[in-house]
Amino acid sequence: MHIRPPHSLPINQPSHKCVHLQDSLQCSSHRMGLVLLLTSTLLSSWRAVDAQSTFTIRDVTLSIEPGTDVPRDTNVTVRCQAVVSSSGQEALSRQYTIFKDTVPVYSKTSSSSEDLLYLLPEARASNTGKYRCQIIIKDKKMESKTEKLTVTGLSTPVLHLNKVVVHEGEELIARCTAPGETGSIIFYFYEDSKEIHEERVNSNQTEVKLRFKSVGVRNIHCAYTVLIMPESFTSKESNATTISVIEFPVTPFLEISPTHKAYEGDILHISCSIMNFQYGSQTINLYLSQGTQLLSSGDNKTKVNHSMVVLAKDSGEFECRIEMGNVVKVATKTISVIELFSAPIITMSPAEVFQREPMTLTCKSESFASEKLSREELTYTLDPPESPLIQRDTEVFSGKALLYDFNYTCIAQAKGIVKHSNTLTVRPKISVSTPNISVIEKPILGRPFRILCQSDTGSLPINYTLLRDHYRLSTVSVKKPFEKAHFTVTITHTDDINKYTCEAKNSQREGQRSRGLNAAVVVPLSRPTLTVVPALSEISEGDDLYMICGIQGTPPVTFKWYRHGNKQPLLTTTSNNNNTNYRISKVTKDHSGTYYCEAFNYANNVVRSELATVEVHLAMWKKVLIGGSCLLVVSGLTIVCLLYFFRFKRVRADRAVVSVWSERPPEAANDEETSMVSNEPDVEYTEVVHQPAADSTRVPSRKGTDTVYSELQNNPHGAAAHHDYGSVEYAELNGEQHEINHCGPEVNDYQDLPVPVD
Repeated sequence: MHIRPPHSLPINQPSHKCVHLQDSLQCSSHRMGLVLLLTSTLLSSWRAVDAQSTFTIRDVTLSIEPGTDVPRDTNVTVRCQAVVSSSGQEALSRQYTIFKDTVPVYSKTSSSSEDLLYLLPEARASNTGKYRCQIIIKDKKMESKTEKLTVTGLSTPVLHLNKVVVHEGEELIARCTAPGETGSIIFYFYEDSKEIHEERVNSNQTEVKLRFKSVGVRNIHCAYTVLIMPESFTSKESNATTISVIEFPVTPFLEISPTHKAYEGDILHISCSIMNFQYGSQTINLYLSQGTQLLSSGDNKTKVNHSMVVLAKDSGEFECRIEMGNVVKVATKTISVIELFSAPIITMSPAEVFQREPMTLTCKSESFASEKLSREELTYTLDPPESPLIQRDTEVFSGKALLYDFNYTCIAQAKGIVKHSNTLTVRPKISVSTPNISVIEKPILGRPFRILCQSDTGSLPINYTLLRDHYRLSTVSVKKPFEKAHFTVTITHTDDINKYTCEAKNSQREGQRSRGLNAAVVVPLSRPTLTVVPALSEISEGDDLYMICGIQGTPPVTFKWYRHGNKQPLLTTTSNNNNTNYRISKVTKDHSGTYYCEAFNYANNVVRSELATVEVHLAMWKKVLIGGSCLLVVSGLTIVCLLYFFRFKRVRADRAVVSVWSERPPEAANDEETSMVSNEPDVEYTEVVHQPAADSTRVPSRKGTDTVYSELQNNPHGAAAHHDYGSVEYAELNGEQHEINHCGPEVNDYQDLPVPVD
């Protein structure tokens, strides 16, 4: 049953056959066909989806059969085997590629799962290489490992020549063949054992053209090398073929006249011709030359000529040359020309000349052919003609040297021969000027320094000599424009600097001498002294302190003051004086410490002073205040002591007597005296002497005297009133504890008391 394609009958359009009722059966059949068509389409789509099955390339291997090392002419098979797993029934399209040394040599597309075979029938050395296989299925790719094939053995080359007898210079065609070989091949051609040609081709044979210039028998053979990068294989040698090279029937002939002695000035006749020449179709060229100079030539001529007046420099080889195609024939002759006179030599006297000084030039030929020439026939002149020198003799020219360089050339002439000397450049020297002597760096006492001696003008070389007190010390020769005359010296006293002079000399005359060296000498610093003002013992708070650092040496001097223990200086200053100071205004106790100073000058030797210890004392007003306070305290204590001293007296007694002394006013006889009696109480003294106690165990031992004070009040009626004010006891302690007793005055009869005496 044939089903029409879906696109031939649109589904959405009803058939015209379904319009009439009588055709209803036919219309139903048509609809059934459409349903079957749709079903078939869906099944085809499902099968197409099912055909797109999954797959994987499991492995790809390459093998070489019968082996990887085979001899030449072996039939070799390169096998590529791929292992592929898939889920579908449809065969997969496989694209195989065989590579040799990274270059694809064979490709094939196949749906078969069979191995791919790459055949190498009768393998050659050119098949040697590294092989690998690659397979591509859709978007998947895999390569095999590399296997190397080595084919050993090369065929023996075959040499063929188009002729075995040739004339010298005639062309010979040689063909070398490597039977059955392929690839890139280099062919070598040998004459006997010497390689004469090399040719590289991509085929197994080559042809070359060979020529042989000399007559004789030659053995020719060839060989080849097959290039298989990075290796190469060389064949055996081919068969050897013998050829004979015979002489070309033509000979050059060279004739020179005169044939014997030739002197300068003689005319030389030279001819170059061909002998045994038989005219043919080839063009013949004839050349006459001397060295590289072509004297004469001709095409299709049998002879060429040349004539010349010869000089001594024309001595040498002449050549007659014939060229006919590739054939070259040469004939040579050597001729020697005797010198008529030698080239003049110009000399100057003296060897060194100074500007405007007399000079002499001598121009002379050292030798001449006396058999052909007399000395009188030989004349000399100077070039240029405007030379300032005057010819005094045949060979002598004299005059004064110019102020600038001048070139002179001597010209000798005889019998038409003119010869020139080498050019002599006269460079008048400039007399050296008085040299200047100076120091390159500041001289430092006791250290080496350099002295420069130099003249402003003067031609080199100039010899400079250093002198001290007119004694020569050393000499330096200045030969180049930028060289300097340096001298190294050392002085120990500043006055020594003026003793040096230098002398400049560039001729045999007496040299020029400089004045004495004048330069300031730097004296290194001595150890500085640090002076403190005011004196260290007199520094008080509030004073202005000056630390004066003094040195001996050449200024300017850089001074630095330090406080011991601090790395940073308190003050740094540079002075042209040999001393300077560091001031501290209104010092305090905090400024107490140890100080020192350092100094250095151009000599760059740092010197340090001794340490100075500064102690700041109290201010004067503080001292006065403290002293006054102390005096007040002492005065108060003194007054108190005096009060105690005058108020209390200490009386010692050596005996144990108690005496009471009362001072009473005498009984006056008159009333006036009585009326003048003082109302002040009388003082009564009582001395008590203690006796040792009978019982020493109960009563402590006590020595000394007790004094008891009693006041007696005078009664205005004349009777003394006794008042007991208590008693004060003075005890003299002798290292023992005393007992102080307070007791009242003891009243006795007055007759027992001594009468006081006025």
